[in-house]
Amino acid sequence: MNWKTTLQVRDLEPHQRLEMTCRTCGHVHYLTKPQIMTEVERGYLYLDELERQTCCRARGCHGAVRLAIVRTGETSAFVGGMA
Repeated sequence: MNWKTTLQVRDLEPHQRLEMTCRTCGHVHYLTKPQIMTEVERGYLYLDELERQTCCRARGCHGAVRLAIVRTGETSAFVGGMA
């Protein structure tokens, strides 16, 4: 069980982007929640199901894709230390 099997498309924030990277040709494209929700019933898909159903958009490829969530928030470094 991982994050892709526990999150549904409807759980994403409206501005959250998903990065789809082709496993065959390496082409990258991005999807947002409103783009995914345009198709009926896709909001109830888990992200692992969405990953399996999505194919590469590069011309003539149609390969399988790897899904990743794009983080746009601030990140901070570890501030603690070892004693």
